[in-house]
Amino acid sequence: MKKNSRLIARHSVLCAVLGALHFALCYSASAQQSTKIPRVAFLGTASASVVADRIEAFRKGLRDLGYVDEQNILLEYRFGEGKSDEVSSLATELARSKVDVIVTAGPAATRSAKEATVTIPIVMGNEGDPVGSGFVASLARPGGNITGLSAFAPEISGKQLEILKEIVPKLLHVFTLGNSTTPGNAQALKEIELAAQTLGVQVQYLDVRIPKDIETAFRSATKGRADVVIALQNPVLTFARKQVVTLAVKNRIPAAYHSVEFVEDGGFMTYSVSITDLFRRAATYVDKILKAAKPAELPVEQPTKFELVINLKTAKQIGVTIPPSVLARADRVIK
Repeated sequence: MKKNSRLIARHSVLCAVLGALHFALCYSASAQQSTKIPRVAFLGTASASVVADRIEAFRKGLRDLGYVDEQNILLEYRFGEGKSDEVSSLATELARSKVDVIVTAGPAATRSAKEATVTIPIVMGNEGDPVGSGFVASLARPGGNITGLSAFAPEISGKQLEILKEIVPKLLHVFTLGNSTTPGNAQALKEIELAAQTLGVQVQYLDVRIPKDIETAFRSATKGRADVVIALQNPVLTFARKQVVTLAVKNRIPAAYHSVEFVEDGGFMTYSVSITDLFRRAATYVDKILKAAKPAELPVEQPTKFELVINLKTAKQIGVTIPPSVLARADRVIK
């Protein structure tokens, strides 16, 4: 009888130990699952150096929300180096690896991500025309797995021409560098033409769709005695912005660009949407999605911050004097 009691006692202890071990293992697995670090990918068409300011703005936005890379979030970066096929392959790779969110830097990256997945949330960092591009059903109700920031503000192209007219009072001929395949370019061109009619300026459009078109465009602008050049949003120009800036300065043509990075690289001026502000705000979308918000229900936000930046050093190089009234309105002057 005593022997049976001892056996029963040992069995009870063994069951208790196994039960405790099972509980510990389940708790550990549950804890690991609950503390899983989310993976967020940044997908860009150009090289990392070209969009360095945008990356840093996005990272700052995350830091402001309490995210620290490799601690409570894992950030991955993929860059197409200007090759559309490469961007598509990278997007497919990210989709297969099942990252938690993909942040896209520009229309080509967004399109590649859209084609790669219909389930992984996609946050647009700076899409020119998300509705026109077919990425979202509407700004208020995106309706799919894509949301984020729109950089669509075509009216500022007309404002650029007005500012250039103040700087170059005798301005008669403006050459516009665009890309007929870039959504939003057509409307931006219309805004320039409307401003040109008011100012008595002639507009000539030059289509830049591949890199070799850049030198051809500047030869045409120089031959046509362009007083100024306006460069619309265009991935070809963005990827080759140092070449674009160099050609404008070499030909002594005041040029207005669609983003501040051109001016930081020696371009003449920009009056444009603050792209870095958009990427900082993109971090807010990532935060909401990681906290279970659905992209379909997060309205696409439009730009709220614009900036006039003038490169005074470049102005001196090409022999242009900036009126005090324009300098006084500048958000930033590079000397």
